[in-house]
Amino acid sequence: ALVEYGIPTNAIKGEDEITYYKHINIALDNKPQLTVDDGADLVTTLHTKRSDLISNVIGGTEETTTGVIRLRSLERAGGLKYPIIAVNDAQTKYLFDNRYGTGQSTIDGITRATNILWAGKKVVICGYGWCGHGIALRAKGLGSQVIVCEVETVRALEAVMDGYQVMPLIEAAKLGDIFITIAGNKSVIDKAHFQVMKDGAILANSGHFNVEINIPALESLAHSKQRIRPFVDEYTLNDGRRLYLLGEGRLINLAAAEGHPASVMDMSFA
Repeated sequence: ALVEYGIPTNAIKGEDEITYYKHINIALDNKPQLTVDDGADLVTTLHTKRSDLISNVIGGTEETTTGVIRLRSLERAGGLKYPIIAVNDAQTKYLFDNRYGTGQSTIDGITRATNILWAGKKVVICGYGWCGHGIALRAKGLGSQVIVCEVETVRALEAVMDGYQVMPLIEAAKLGDIFITIAGNKSVIDKAHFQVMKDGAILANSGHFNVEINIPALESLAHSKQRIRPFVDEYTLNDGRRLYLLGEGRLINLAAAEGHPASVMDMSFA
């Protein structure tokens, strides 16, 4: 759509990491005065690889929870070189995009990838921020038994009051049929969790990037891997159990579906 209006656009659905960063650098070749980022990859590249361009920049915005976490970490370390507005902190973003957009599009992505029946499934949601709220709400509405794993005590208490089971992930790992990470952190699901999961468990990530599920740890436990459907990789572990990773651990709502509906994205961009 942007190309039709004559706007230079560098993006290919399904592009590999090398092409992705090539496109980021092409965008930076335009010597931007404002940056509009989604996940902080552009700003991070600007600070670490293209710092000669920073003097041109007046300010920027960051759309996502994960991106804001990264940039605040950079700021605390004294490394952020220009002001950035955290769009994610706006009520018109997190109350609607995070909750209703992520809730719907995550369920949509997993359903398209697997064609599962949600009713009766034990769904483990790792993280109970606004995105976790939305996913839990939609999974419950489809008849799933929802278990929430949350390290922040007030949010965990909120999940209890919202009617969900709450427990440490190492306990939930033994029970879950479907696991969804939405925590904005690395290795949320780790080797110890894979070791106790039931045969046939499905693993999906809806947090930014592909680091919330520790894929190298999963690969270290598996003796074989095969793609059984588009966006579904079957890992057969040494003890015979099979775990199913969706979308290579990347954002499942973008990998296997179409992301958020445009109408809810409009509220964020506004």
